[in-house]
Amino acid sequence: MGVMNEQKSQTIDVSHLGRVAVLYGGKSAEREVSLNSGEAVYRALLSEGVDAELIDCGDDVLQQMGGRFDRAFIALHGRGGEDGTLQGVLDWVGIPYTGSGVMASALAMDKYRSKLIWSALGYPTPQSQLICSPFKDASLEIPLPCILKPVHEGSSIGMTKVDAEKDFKAAMNEAAKYDRELLAEVWVTGNEYTVAVLDGVALPPIKLETDNTFYDYDAKYVSNETRYLCPCGLSEAKEVELKKLAVESFLALDCDGWGRVDFMQDHQGEFFLLEVNTAPGMTDHSLVPMAARAAGMDFGKLVVAILATTLRDAG
Repeated sequence: MGVMNEQKSQTIDVSHLGRVAVLYGGKSAEREVSLNSGEAVYRALLSEGVDAELIDCGDDVLQQMGGRFDRAFIALHGRGGEDGTLQGVLDWVGIPYTGSGVMASALAMDKYRSKLIWSALGYPTPQSQLICSPFKDASLEIPLPCILKPVHEGSSIGMTKVDAEKDFKAAMNEAAKYDRELLAEVWVTGNEYTVAVLDGVALPPIKLETDNTFYDYDAKYVSNETRYLCPCGLSEAKEVELKKLAVESFLALDCDGWGRVDFMQDHQGEFFLLEVNTAPGMTDHSLVPMAARAAGMDFGKLVVAILATTLRDAG
């Protein structure tokens, strides 16, 4: 039985969690988002009676932790925190942590190679093309329109829709600010959905609506006009299909604990996998907390449930 189901019948004893380091900040392009997530997680843990401390992750993260903690809540986004790097450090020193392990974190952060795995297993994902540095002579080999994105970034950073061949170079220059590998992906016209997964259970899907060209950084973190629909408006059968695909694709990358899977649905009703986020945003306005509320779990109980997944291998 998953943690989400267990917490309905019993309260998690937070004394078992010990002293918790909330790891946030870091050095990635998503630092500001991570600072907000970490602060929200930290305050929620304190409100639930958890002994927690904030650690702004730099090169001295292990020195800051100093052997004082029993486990870590990873609230870092992007490189250095979500890509397996920090996970490897914590494995090395034997500190349990939230979310996926080294391999799954690295795979999920790599938009191109996660798509290779899904495609090999027969899961639907848009046609794409990997473009590697040097970019001088690069050309598109997939149909337009497409979306061009850095392979190893999150929060829609560096992403541009390309409608015409003449727009490709400018889009490539923007994405190349963040990565030496770029992904061009065929544009799917239709509805966008996201599904949070907590301890093997899919939470209620959320439909995302924006007046922007796509659900970009501005739509996620700046605009007050973005619309989040939960219930998402799908038929019962389609919602079951989407949730099943979310859990299966999550597990296909060997992801664990918690995360979020993003989808597009075309006008024929078919779903297409975009990516998995293994350390999604965690402010009280973020998507995973929104889905948890729809499932009857407030923010404090959510962060404790996520943290409690680190107890499973504790003997």
